[in-house]
Amino acid sequence: MQPDEAAKKPGHEFGENTRLVHDARHDRGAISPPIYQSSLFSFTDYDSMIARFRGDSDHALYSRVDNPTVVELQHKVAELEGGEACLAFGSGMAAISNAILSVVGPGEKVVCVNHVYPDTYRFLRGFCTRFHIETQFVDGSSLDALDVAMQGARLLYLESPSSWVMSEQNLHAVASLAKKHGVVTMIDNSWASPIFQKPLEAGIDLVIHSASKYISGHSDVVAGLVIASRERIAAITRHISPFLGGKLSANEAWLLLRGLRTLPLRMRQHHTSALALAGLLQGYSHITQVNHPGLHPSPDSSLRGYSGLFSFELREGIDIPTFCNALQLFRMGVSWGGFESLVMPAISVLNQAGEFNSAIDFGVSPRLIRISVGLEDTADLWRDLQNAIESACF
Repeated sequence: MQPDEAAKKPGHEFGENTRLVHDARHDRGAISPPIYQSSLFSFTDYDSMIARFRGDSDHALYSRVDNPTVVELQHKVAELEGGEACLAFGSGMAAISNAILSVVGPGEKVVCVNHVYPDTYRFLRGFCTRFHIETQFVDGSSLDALDVAMQGARLLYLESPSSWVMSEQNLHAVASLAKKHGVVTMIDNSWASPIFQKPLEAGIDLVIHSASKYISGHSDVVAGLVIASRERIAAITRHISPFLGGKLSANEAWLLLRGLRTLPLRMRQHHTSALALAGLLQGYSHITQVNHPGLHPSPDSSLRGYSGLFSFELREGIDIPTFCNALQLFRMGVSWGGFESLVMPAISVLNQAGEFNSAIDFGVSPRLIRISVGLEDTADLWRDLQNAIESACF
């Protein structure tokens, strides 16, 4: 019996790494799937077109809704997250906004954890108020606070670990509490990726990814993903996404499929390097605080590993601009999750103009530095941090 024949036998299941590496078989024996760089897909006859519009066929129609390369990405991510269906978007914020608007409507209430991604915060505090959607922000680590806040709410929005301070929520307990209140749960799972956290298994209803981060891994794609049950994804595709138009291109979907093949390997390297650097920084005299969930693991954590993103606070007497300028390997940038190491000083965000600033509203320290650990040698990164810190002392 050939290996491929054995794999097809009922009950045989490949491991996660194998499933990510092997795509569906394609015409002409191509190892990588084709990029369907076409806006339109035609029909060979009248009956096949009618079948598509009746919903009796999965024949591609128009790339705003069902490009075949994008569809393959969606199938693979849904399987990886343990969901029934996935929908891909042209940015993480497109995924977030479409998902939220598919659940809440005018006059309804959202509960959101503190220290959420800044643009999600601005979307809820600003845009959603135009539709009389109220948002209450709470400490996500307090089940009592969540219990009180969820009374009368329609949606609970989570981010675990959260932006800037990397605080976790007890996903199993929160999901159970939300079901008691009849509240839909949604989480931004970009920090952990599907490799290190699977919120649907904990009972969360919808999972969101900024696929620009770890799923891409190469800092060359802007994209977003929503994973949920078929019913919840259908609610987005029927009522929201066709009209907001935040589609993902076939070329970007192909790049994300490429990124998925190495995702487990990259995440293991991010885990190892970042945890090592966090431990070194925690014992360093010039550092007053290190925010990394792996330093003091919670028994209630849903994490199976740790990504490369954490933060630390420099003590008084360390000049932050000098520190940033002295770095040679770490670059300064607003994103994270790629192969390169980055820093983002909180002071730059605290000085950012705008009506809604989550860093200010939630008391982020001006001494805080967010660090994204890439795939460079850990020893080289540690020397770079040490040299920059020592050069910034005064």
